[in-house]
Amino acid sequence: MGEEDTKILNVGIIYSRFNKPVVKELLNSCVDQLIFKGVDEKHILQKEVPGALEIPIMINAYAITKKFDVLIGVGAVIRGETYHFEVVSDQSANGLMQVQLKHNIPVINAIITTNSGEEAFARTKIKGKEAADGAIEMAIMMGSV
Repeated sequence: MGEEDTKILNVGIIYSRFNKPVVKELLNSCVDQLIFKGVDEKHILQKEVPGALEIPIMINAYAITKKFDVLIGVGAVIRGETYHFEVVSDQSANGLMQVQLKHNIPVINAIITTNSGEEAFARTKIKGKEAADGAIEMAIMMGSV
């Protein structure tokens, strides 16, 4: 698979409903960049889950199907007043890592973790684009292995 095959890549995106305004911007930026880089919109499957901790299990379900060249987890974890922030950040990232190693499929972690909503909104557009670019690069790289 080479760069000319970008249009036939099958991309699965699982995104979180929690912190929806931030996630929506992040998701839109990611999808827009995928399309801009040549991925056919019909080859991008999106699914919403309640929160960041639910992203890995749905990513795993998508990986099991063997229908996707790359998977992307999109979410936002914003620091609150409790330790829960660290648990969600660490465990969602760990879950995504486990899926990609278990199934040998690239899983891009676009679950941003920030100290505030302002920090989150400041990162959405660039992080969405970076996730899309990384997804395309890894799908092409893995396709040539």
